[in-house]
Amino acid sequence: METRIALIGIIVEDMDAVERLNGLLHDYGQYIIGRMGIPYREKNINIISVVVNAEADIISTLAGKLGMIKGVNVKTIYSKK
Repeated sequence: METRIALIGIIVEDMDAVERLNGLLHDYGQYIIGRMGIPYREKNINIISVVVNAEADIISTLAGKLGMIKGVNVKTIYSKK
């Protein structure tokens, strides 16, 4: 099946969610090309960008699972290639 490159943007507003979020990213680690996290201490949030290369349904599943975590907001952008 054809793979897609996508950027998953994550904003973590509840620090209690970090352990579960990191566990999911670990579970999908084989698809992750890169990850960048920025702590925004003044607002007490973390901003994370995750670039993945996977089949569209895998990307959608990961984003959906991340978005179901309380205190986590997720948006996904897909490449056209």
